[in-house]
Amino acid sequence: MSKATRATSALLKAGVSFTVRTYDYDPDARQIGLQAAEALGADPGRVLKTLMATVDGKPVCAIVPSNREVSMKRLAAALGGKSASMLAPAEAERITGYVVGGISPFGQNRRCPVAIEESALAHERVYINGGQRGVQLDLSPTDAAHFLEAIVASIAS
Repeated sequence: MSKATRATSALLKAGVSFTVRTYDYDPDARQIGLQAAEALGADPGRVLKTLMATVDGKPVCAIVPSNREVSMKRLAAALGGKSASMLAPAEAERITGYVVGGISPFGQNRRCPVAIEESALAHERVYINGGQRGVQLDLSPTDAAHFLEAIVASIAS
């Protein structure tokens, strides 16, 4: 498993501080984010999952704690839209250039609007996918939100 990905390259280029953490990815896990939290020995509220959706038909990225779900209504409102829905896995892979289970908000093929759950910013450090299955990046959620030019809002239920 390589620790160098488009995500790590993008963060390094921007001067964002992070640490790479690897774990044994379980492709059969019911909830990938919760499996990552358990494998890392981390609070599930600090392990953030990256979800790809659409708001009014346009792709967006939602980042929420692994133990919560994204509210489509709140996501649409946060990004100034009327409706939101999850992208099909194949479409998410095509837009991001990453494989499901390894989708990172950093270094995606196609830049799209990002919303991050506001409760994530209460933590000093969080884990966000590093662009490969079994790779998590330990970084400041404020740094992540700033780098992504993310909308910080209550988008999780």
